[in-house]
Amino acid sequence: MTVMKIPWETFLPGCVKSHENPKKNNPKVKVSVTKQISFHGIPVSDISSSTISSDLSISLAGSNIHAFTLQELRVITQNFSTSNFIGEGGFGPVHKGFIDDKLRPNALKAQPVAVKLLDLDGSQGHREWLTEVIFLGQLRHPHLVKLIGYCCEEEHRLLVYEYMPRGSLENQLFRRYSVSLPWSTRMKIAFGAAKGLAFLHEAKKPVIYRDFKASNILLDSDYTAKLSDFGLAKDGPEGDDTHVSTRVMGTHGYAAPEYIMTGHLTAASDVYSFGVVLLELLAGRRSVDKGRPHREQNLVDWARPQLKDPRKLRRIMDPRLEGMYSEEGVQKAAIVAYQCLSHRPKARPDMSTVVKTLESLKDYEDNSMVTFVYTAPTESKEVSENDVQGEQGQKEVNKESSSPHRHHHHQQKQHHRHNNNRRSTPSSPSIHSETALHKRLTPNSPLRNGFKRS
Repeated sequence: MTVMKIPWETFLPGCVKSHENPKKNNPKVKVSVTKQISFHGIPVSDISSSTISSDLSISLAGSNIHAFTLQELRVITQNFSTSNFIGEGGFGPVHKGFIDDKLRPNALKAQPVAVKLLDLDGSQGHREWLTEVIFLGQLRHPHLVKLIGYCCEEEHRLLVYEYMPRGSLENQLFRRYSVSLPWSTRMKIAFGAAKGLAFLHEAKKPVIYRDFKASNILLDSDYTAKLSDFGLAKDGPEGDDTHVSTRVMGTHGYAAPEYIMTGHLTAASDVYSFGVVLLELLAGRRSVDKGRPHREQNLVDWARPQLKDPRKLRRIMDPRLEGMYSEEGVQKAAIVAYQCLSHRPKARPDMSTVVKTLESLKDYEDNSMVTFVYTAPTESKEVSENDVQGEQGQKEVNKESSSPHRHHHHQQKQHHRHNNNRRSTPSSPSIHSETALHKRLTPNSPLRNGFKRS
């Protein structure tokens, strides 16, 4: 197959004067593309010498991607005010902005946006910026973040996206003092991210995402997951090719082992990365955490052997869930993660199979809340097992209706110290919590297995 070397200047003749970092004395970056296709949906002929006087806005004509001026983006972000600062990643700082309906009447509606500015000293550069514009300019899906426009003036490179109010999954899952994501929300996020990845793999010209991780999954107000940051994305193999050979890029802890060793990139590489994120959702732990004991620092190495054993599975579940999840749903999700994390790429499921499995899990409700109140006997003695099981003991059990799915739920035990010398008196009957009473019952007690947490 004939291979052509096409300089990046060919794509953007109007903004290549200073696209290289002046502080770095790197040779001119070139990219190898096949004669039939360069980037997703844009043939080489469209970006060859015939377009030397055209810019990217012409190449993306019809894609509804807007070319903004730097001055427009200064107005949108209030001159990149620190009060609008959202965060910063490998690409550079991100600011929130607002497009009013007067900026471009009849072309842009009033809406909040996120504006990402390329950091010339960062880990990504013009190449990744251009890759993202090309891919997101051609791809549209409910689970891919929407690119609204870009800016390319002299050395400045900016991207304008739809605003995602809940930020990244990384922040929602690992931010200290944040409210823990419920089980059903975690499965909704996993399902949405899986659909986005499946769309890329099954496109007419398949795309390998290559950087699937928690920080690249953005969430809207309803926790709908959308993939962002396509700077490392690659066109998938075509024809008889089984893989794409490329330099190893990505994030430690998420990249597939065979890709790290050989540089051979396939859709199965993305599947492995998805398995890592699904495991993070189960355990509430980062893929790599140097602050944990040595054997637990790499999440996959520590947790994967326990995923197939329901008894061991409880050890790795996020304690912040407090047992509020469907045990059946957890076991199914764990099996999906186990398969995605196989060291044999061909043994991993494709993303369409993952989507079908997770679709049934996203409707599992969190463990039903059940109120239980026990009033101790008025006799001046401690509550014993016979008091509970016998007909003479007084008890009140108030139960709400159970989940319509009628799944068995994992009940997490909470251990508290109790004063064993505590006694009830006729004038002040003791009200014992479900946990305290649960501890007093023998394993075979008919009531023990029927308790629901409140």
